[in-house]
Amino acid sequence: MIKFHPSEQQLVLYAAGELSPAMLMMVGTHVDMCKQCQAQVQDIEEQMARKLFGENNFADYQANSLDSKTHDAMLAAIFASTAPVAEPSPPQPHDNLLYLEGKRFTLPATLARNSHRIGDWSRLPGKLWRASVDIGAEQSLNFIYMGEQSTVPEHTHKGNEATLVINGVFSDEQGDYKDGDFVLLDGAHKHSPHTTHEDCLTLAALDAPLHFTTGLSRLLNPFSSLFFK
Repeated sequence: MIKFHPSEQQLVLYAAGELSPAMLMMVGTHVDMCKQCQAQVQDIEEQMARKLFGENNFADYQANSLDSKTHDAMLAAIFASTAPVAEPSPPQPHDNLLYLEGKRFTLPATLARNSHRIGDWSRLPGKLWRASVDIGAEQSLNFIYMGEQSTVPEHTHKGNEATLVINGVFSDEQGDYKDGDFVLLDGAHKHSPHTTHEDCLTLAALDAPLHFTTGLSRLLNPFSSLFFK
């Protein structure tokens, strides 16, 4: 069961198309995975429509309500306003699948529709892999794969870090996070994500580099902007 969700304010901004490209992708993917937030977004959209169109025209809105194509158009408009992005190739039969280390992951709908933005995998220190997602903006959006018995060194954040679990389980000092869980941390938090007997695929958005806080990992700080670029 999903335990961690975006805030109501984030869902309102998502429904209005007013999130940053990275957060629009993150929240949209969580909504794909979470029936509770799907219902909440639908309610928010209906409230917005009633306010915008009035009760008399609300039925017309319901017949043409926001769907996945509309949200894709919102994403495309935001990407186009920040930087040029190559025209996507026609959908392929396996665009909803992601492969790494002999494993196959099924992507939620929002990510599957944007699979052409996913870059190649690169190895990070300690059973970690990263694949960037081209969002044409200053924010960083990456898939992070943590193998079994892996750890990200303890760190805090110069900005905000949003993490969404796509598949698997990771833990930190605050608890365990499973499929669909959405976590937002800022500079007031420090943690050391790790896995035990199960690997974990996450989607992570940063608006500033990490800051490593303990031991030898602090030597990485001059290069932290490259660690999750």
